[in-house]
Amino acid sequence: MAKVVAVTGNEACANALRQVNPDVCGIYPITPQTDMMQRYASYISDGKVKTEPILVESEHSSMSACIGASAAGGRVITATSSQGLALMWEMLHIASGDRLPIIMPVVNRALSAPLNIHGDHSDAMGCRDTGWIQIWSENAQEAYDNTIQAFRVGEHMDIRLPVMVCMDGFIISHSIERMEYLEDAEVQNFVGEFQNLYPLLDLDKPKSYGPLILTDLYHEYKRAQHEVMLKVKNVVLDVAKDFEKMSGRKYGLFETYRLEDADIALVILNSAAGTSKDVVDDFRSRGIKAGLLKPRLFRPFPYEEIAEALKNTKAVCVMDRSDSFGGYGPLFMEISSALYQLQQKPALINKIYGLGGRDYLPSHGELVFNELNEIAKSGKINIIKEYIGVRE
Repeated sequence: MAKVVAVTGNEACANALRQVNPDVCGIYPITPQTDMMQRYASYISDGKVKTEPILVESEHSSMSACIGASAAGGRVITATSSQGLALMWEMLHIASGDRLPIIMPVVNRALSAPLNIHGDHSDAMGCRDTGWIQIWSENAQEAYDNTIQAFRVGEHMDIRLPVMVCMDGFIISHSIERMEYLEDAEVQNFVGEFQNLYPLLDLDKPKSYGPLILTDLYHEYKRAQHEVMLKVKNVVLDVAKDFEKMSGRKYGLFETYRLEDADIALVILNSAAGTSKDVVDDFRSRGIKAGLLKPRLFRPFPYEEIAEALKNTKAVCVMDRSDSFGGYGPLFMEISSALYQLQQKPALINKIYGLGGRDYLPSHGELVFNELNEIAKSGKINIIKEYIGVRE
């Protein structure tokens, strides 16, 4: 039986981690993630989990401790945001390069400077090429569900890669919403017992992690790392099928909303997708065929599947809540790459929105859909990249 609760995204993720009951947790606070690890620390002190906490002096140290614990043979978690994720950067590559399935909720927050504690996607987008699997969440329910599924994905014996589960800072992490918890036994049965792979603490079979590899093998090692990533999509889909059987909630590589016959469409991540769905409904009521695609799996990126989903549209706007200064937005570049292979492509534009927690409003979505409607009719694009909701 599902338990209906009213909780924040941070609380939902902390509870998902409690239900899995991992062996080790690296703990360090940073806004707006602090509440998640604080709650998890309470579970530890109250004896509700058997997790060994490692209280460290920085996020770099937290990831370092997680790497050591995972290599030793434990099921390992941590969580972070923003500058904390940036401080981990060096160690993120080591976690993925050593094939260590560390699970890390990331509460997305703007990067300094100037200092800003509110939600945008700069942090996770900045580390998109560190070799971590990235799963994105629209709301607290998705953050909870994705966190549980992340263990099955990252720990799969064909994968063994770290996973970050992304959700918007404050908008999801601190907002209370209605959602459903699974039973503890259901989660534990779904995730299963942790399986070791080449643990350092198996002293009868000595091994090393992260040895020196120069020009003789490094190139081949990195190709192998990419080939493992190519297996992730199918594992994500298989895990999602099992999760649907248990919960009744369906997940894929991405979500489409009224996209099947759409002439114009938005591609947008996380919480702003919910607002945009209302705008899609409004345009549909006017007889305009609007639709939406919300990516869920961002790394590895499902290029072929997304191209197939968008191929019949006439005009698409990719909405980025982060920027690549001097270039297009990160999500736009991925969608452009996906659509480039098509013989007939929709017109494509890029809007940068919501940086530093700036509100994304239905009126912004309406402006974008109106522009897309004109592009679909005329075939003309005036400006490819533009900032919306920005003060002049």
